[in-house]
Amino acid sequence: MATRESPLAIKQAELVKAMLLKLHPHLTVDLLGLTTQADSMLDMPLLEIGGKGLFVKELEQALLEGRADVAVHSMKDVPMELAAELHLPVMLKREEVRDVFISNHYHSFGELPSNAVVGTSSLRRQTQLHALRADIAFQPLRGNINTRLKRLDQGDYAAIVLAAAGLKRMDWQARIRAYFSIEQLLPAAGQGALGIECRKDDTHTLELIAPLNDETTYTCVQAERAVCQALGGNCQVPVAAYAEQHHQKLTVRGLVANEKGRILRATREGHPQEGENMGKRVAEELLQQGAMTLLKAFLT
Repeated sequence: MATRESPLAIKQAELVKAMLLKLHPHLTVDLLGLTTQADSMLDMPLLEIGGKGLFVKELEQALLEGRADVAVHSMKDVPMELAAELHLPVMLKREEVRDVFISNHYHSFGELPSNAVVGTSSLRRQTQLHALRADIAFQPLRGNINTRLKRLDQGDYAAIVLAAAGLKRMDWQARIRAYFSIEQLLPAAGQGALGIECRKDDTHTLELIAPLNDETTYTCVQAERAVCQALGGNCQVPVAAYAEQHHQKLTVRGLVANEKGRILRATREGHPQEGENMGKRVAEELLQQGAMTLLKAFLT
């Protein structure tokens, strides 16, 4: 099982391992920890070194070379296009999807004083938060979850913003001061979901992992990824997408923003079987509103 070597990634891989062993008690599962290019170049913005796809490149190479049978990913880090020989047939039941506010001195984003420094390298978060409060300063913050919390504790930032899912998986919920609502901060496509990638021709492995798939999570994440894909590929830019299913109704939301606080939104509702098409229609509506004009500023 290929995994990044960050504490959170190892924790997530161990979670998948435990689920597999519960299903198949006689299975042997070894973890193959790999340092990705994105993990080793923490002093540079992701956009400058190739985007989030660098979090999975080495893991996928291990699959293609046969050094690993599966790879475990945080779905928000997985590029929209996969190698032709690989696929993502399994997504575990989604954890909490929202982003959270973390601070040692303030209880909420609204409580921060003017010109307070907030740490996040996510353009998706920065642009939406800027629309809420234009008087807040944002500074880059990369690294694993431990590193980010350490820098907050050192006083480098008044607050930081992280995904709730990682903190919950590490059992560090006590650090959370407040949750942002979906309306305040629309999540990244795939946020809170873990995916299991394998080779398409490896039918034996597929049979072993297939029972772990959560159909609702899979449907929602595929719809979210369809929004990003239709907007031009990887969500390295201020794009957000979130889908939720209630009974037989799927709601897909999409968002594109810029650094000046302009936000474009689109929503579609329909049957879950139409999830990917709904995602594409959300993207089309955003493009009609002028999304590409906003995105070009970050792609040039």
